[in-house]
Amino acid sequence: MSATQETREKAAFGRLHDAVNSGDMELIAKTIDEIVEPDALIRTPLPIDATGAEALKHVWARLFQTFPDLHVEVEDMIAEGDRLVCRNTVTGTHRGDFMGLPPTGRSVAYNEIFIFRFADGRIAETWGVVDVAGLMRQLGVLPGGSA
Repeated sequence: MSATQETREKAAFGRLHDAVNSGDMELIAKTIDEIVEPDALIRTPLPIDATGAEALKHVWARLFQTFPDLHVEVEDMIAEGDRLVCRNTVTGTHRGDFMGLPPTGRSVAYNEIFIFRFADGRIAETWGVVDVAGLMRQLGVLPGGSA
């Protein structure tokens, strides 16, 4: 793939990243509609019934209901061919129900790594690894977290 394609993919991801960090669900949904294929394959296990781009909208809506001040910091980004990989640190304050856990008011910071495959300039497939255990420790559900 060309450097131009990789630059285009980084720009598309940048738009999604900026939308997410705005916290504006309307902007996030609009951006997802523009840069994610409706039938994108989401390879990360999710506790929702939706698929494709709609699944991503549901995920972000739930995350912002739980962590209204959520922020994603991209630590590393690598683009090659039709793939873009990013390693992120996610921060937020637990202000809403999360997987049956009522709000704790605790601040959290957890890591994630995502791989995006692009087709014709749009996200067509994703894989993600999220440090849910680290997040649950910080929320006091698993041992080893801060009180």
